[in-house]
Amino acid sequence: MVKIAMANADHDPLALGKALRARRKELRRSMQSVADDAGLSVGFISQVERGLTAPSLGSLASIASALNCPVSAFLDQPGRATPLTRGKGRQRYTVPGAQKGYERISTSFEGSRLHSVIVHEPPGHRAEPISHQGEEMLFVLRGAITVELDGTVAVLTEGDSIHFDSRRTHSTWNHTTEAVSLLWCGTMDVFGDAPDPLHQNTPTHSTGED
Repeated sequence: MVKIAMANADHDPLALGKALRARRKELRRSMQSVADDAGLSVGFISQVERGLTAPSLGSLASIASALNCPVSAFLDQPGRATPLTRGKGRQRYTVPGAQKGYERISTSFEGSRLHSVIVHEPPGHRAEPISHQGEEMLFVLRGAITVELDGTVAVLTEGDSIHFDSRRTHSTWNHTTEAVSLLWCGTMDVFGDAPDPLHQNTPTHSTGED
């Protein structure tokens, strides 16, 4: 497996993109096959690899899974939190180059399947459409956000929630001029530090010119 320079990838979107590309090349995968497994567009994968755009935490985890790696191979995140977290003690972090901020609030233990973060989205931020295995729930803590599920649009405001099958193509958009904070809970392993991480995507050895 390609050894990833975490110190660089943590701060530089281009370094992150190069690390993802190197792993894809190691597996002899085409961008299209990775995009198909990750539930993302091939154009988005290309932009990420070139450092032109930054993935969300969920998209990075999905790409990592398609590359048969835990997301922790590409992103240094806060370690397994204790069962109890305090608002003033949680570290906020980002994916390199991204505007979204995250706070980890779930821990990890043998048999655990639930993962959770508080997400902070800046005004105008649009998340890339994605679909993947599992389920997830969003609860609006502050502000308002537009959620799209398979082309159906709903506006959620403070106190609203939505729970859905992650195989449905979904995305969010902060359509307001204020930051929004969301509680996200889901079965996708967005941390990659579970005792026995499961990677459901098996590489398909397809080559391409990309």
